[in-house]
Amino acid sequence: MRIKQLIGWGILLWGALAACSTPKKNEGQRTITVTIEPQRYFTEAIAGDKFAVTSMVPKGSSPETYDPIPKQLTALNQSEAYFRIGYIGFELSWTDRLVSNAAHIRVFDTSRGIAYIREEGDMHGHSHAGGIEPHVWCSPANVRIIGRNILDALCTLDKENEPYYTIRYDSLCQRIERTDSIIRHLLKEAASSTFMIYHPSLSYYARDYGLHQICIEEEGKEPSPAHLKELIETCKTEKVNLIFIQPEFDRRNAETIAKE
Repeated sequence: MRIKQLIGWGILLWGALAACSTPKKNEGQRTITVTIEPQRYFTEAIAGDKFAVTSMVPKGSSPETYDPIPKQLTALNQSEAYFRIGYIGFELSWTDRLVSNAAHIRVFDTSRGIAYIREEGDMHGHSHAGGIEPHVWCSPANVRIIGRNILDALCTLDKENEPYYTIRYDSLCQRIERTDSIIRHLLKEAASSTFMIYHPSLSYYARDYGLHQICIEEEGKEPSPAHLKELIETCKTEKVNLIFIQPEFDRRNAETIAKE
């Protein structure tokens, strides 16, 4: 069984969108703050050189448990707007406090209009705060919606440059469409529609492409020996041949399953 290091669905998406470089920040440039790195990428792709974009949760940190450092709270005061991603743990814990400390800041929800996956019971072996699967950015279809919300927010903040933002949004959508085509082509050749993942972050991706996601962690914790045994049996029954591991999680349990 193969074990893959997970960069989400970005293994494909980021490669297809790599042509869009990160703009350099200019002195005195207007600033927007977002929650996570993928969101920063999408915002920069549309905002171009009109806004500098910073993210609260650094690359490699968990957006469900991260706490901002004082330097970030100070920097937030320099931002004109805050772009939320929806229901991630960081936002549920910190958004109200962040906004209260920067009363001037305008808040936009970039997940508005997305058809959320609502968690019922132990559907993933893990439950998120708010009862909603928060990893909405892990789906090309959702990114189109996120991008549209970003476009609307930028036009609200800077109506004068609406044509500029619209052109860049259309360009982003074209790259997303190409990526979607690549994914669908590759999945036609896949031996199995079932994959295993440590933390269930690809629920929207699985939904959009008709895949079955099996989660290793149990209620957000290391799996018990009994659960690990069940997973091994499930792998055999479902003919799972691919396990994803996010860099921030221990890979030993996945290796145990793969060896079996």
